Amino acid sequence: MLEAKDIMSMVIGAVITAVGILPLLHAIGIGPDFFNLHEVLPITIISWILAVGALYLVYDSVIEITNSNAIGWASIIVAFVVLAFGVLTILGGFGIGPGLFGLELPTIIYDIIFIVEGLFLMIAGFAMEM
Repeated sequence: MLEAKDIMSMVIGAVITAVGILPLLHAIGIGPDFFNLHEVLPITIISWILAVGALYLVYDSVIEITNSNAIGWASIIVAFVVLAFGVLTILGGFGIGPGLFGLELPTIIYDIIFIVEGLFLMIAGFAMEM
């Protein structure tokens, strides 16, 4: 039986996946102009969304691992990679760390990271109950 935390993970995962898919659709000419979220959201906001979503994925992954679910280990690895990516970009925005932290990457990389993170959050919604 799905609990509220499972449904919340699926909803957050769907929203984060949509934040990644909509700009990709706009880039190939599908959909209206408001699909291009990169014109509305600056990279710093995108990095914060990545980092907070990754923290939530860490929480879900710990629950998956304690339930002896094998997907939990893959989820926690993805979560820490995305968390590092988001936090390093945030730190670079504040001028902390080497110049590499503030590296501006193509927006398609952010979109792909959003899609992967969102999919793992949606998977976690089901995997936490197994």
